[in-house]
Amino acid sequence: MTSPRPALAYHHTPGTGPTIVFLPGYASDMTGTKAVALEDWARAHGRAYLRFDYAGCGQSEGSFEEQTLAGWRDDVFEMLDQLVEGPAVLVGSSMGGWLMLLVARDRPDRIAALVGIAPAPDFTDWGFTHDEKMALLQHGRIERPSAYADSPTTYTRILWQSGEANRLLQGEIAIDVPVRILHGMQDKDVPWHHSTRLAELLRSGDVQTVLVKDGDHRLSRDEDIALLIRTVEEVLPR
Repeated sequence: MTSPRPALAYHHTPGTGPTIVFLPGYASDMTGTKAVALEDWARAHGRAYLRFDYAGCGQSEGSFEEQTLAGWRDDVFEMLDQLVEGPAVLVGSSMGGWLMLLVARDRPDRIAALVGIAPAPDFTDWGFTHDEKMALLQHGRIERPSAYADSPTTYTRILWQSGEANRLLQGEIAIDVPVRILHGMQDKDVPWHHSTRLAELLRSGDVQTVLVKDGDHRLSRDEDIALLIRTVEEVLPR
């Protein structure tokens, strides 16, 4: 028998569906600027909204270094199954954008639309140097200085292997719902041209990519949040 997944912390705001579900980036949590700003907007407009922490992150149970991409994908499945009625609108930031794509491909009946903020599918492939990949395989983990925290960011061999097993950018991505992608052209973590390539590969005909010329990876300025809210409003049923 496989051991149960760690218990997940979440904030669920009831309201009119489809439920908007926020998926944070790597080593991030549900208290980020975008996640909370979307919740405030959803509450003010009577919209159903869910933000949560992946296993090993934020307030959820589990050890961060024991988690994998597939495990975090399964956390999204669990939240959808336990807390969301009907199709959801997934809003994925960075790695959360990779997870939203995997979930939409594998559970199309549960997804109404996708909004990606600098989505980072396949970052285990293009986001590491050859030497870093070798170090992961040999030593099981590496650390990098973080631009967003005082402590370094850890990456593990099991995360990298799980990412390599769930790559999406080799061919057509079988997703047919509306997709909106927001990406800052000053992004130093996920080059913006990855989003134009992603738009090409998505099977859906309803895909739009918005490039923010002076935007960074996080897109957390007031004007970026306003753009995100307008984009989410656009994909919600009238």
